[in-house]
Amino acid sequence: MLTAVTGMVDATSYLALGHVLTANMTGNVVLLAFAAAGANGLSVSRSGAALAAFAVGASMSGCMAARADASRQKWIGIVFGIEAGLLWASMVVVSAAGADLAHHFASLYGTIALTGLAMGIRYATVLKLKVPDVNPSVLTGTIAMLASGTHPRWTRGAASVATIVAGAAVGTYLLRHSVAAVFGLAGGISAACALAAWFGLPGIPFAIQRELSKRRTVVSGP
Repeated sequence: MLTAVTGMVDATSYLALGHVLTANMTGNVVLLAFAAAGANGLSVSRSGAALAAFAVGASMSGCMAARADASRQKWIGIVFGIEAGLLWASMVVVSAAGADLAHHFASLYGTIALTGLAMGIRYATVLKLKVPDVNPSVLTGTIAMLASGTHPRWTRGAASVATIVAGAAVGTYLLRHSVAAVFGLAGGISAACALAAWFGLPGIPFAIQRELSKRRTVVSGP
């Protein structure tokens, strides 16, 4: 589900926010380099703003994880809930700007900042959880392992690739009707993930529970 959100956010940011990626920072850094070298249609300020927002979001996630009450096992739900809130805030911003988003400086950069923050917070959280064989933001390693036959769980890796493609396709389709619709749907998916984490539904991977158990042991240990 989170991988699908990544595809939606990057499809929207690239196609509607001026050729910038707010979820995949590898691609965004490359776009930043292209813009700095004078490539047409790209912007140093837009890509730089996305990179800065992502970094701030990742830093915020680290602070939240360090201060979380591990005994409650709720911090994952809180983080994904914040992601959902930021995506819904992006929906509000683009709705207020109307169809001509590119010519509304504050709305454009506000949306870049909000989505960059959301993706930075989520990415750092996923890294902290160390979910095996799954990365809902970057698929380069997954594709390489699948192609070379070294992926330990090829069905899970293939599903990640398929899901991000599906998310990007859905996002692109919805863009024909409304930019706000994409962020609204992405926020809804993130909110569903937040509820699943908060209430500990069966779909939460074992690695998440394992990480929480480690944190609880550290907090309650001698």
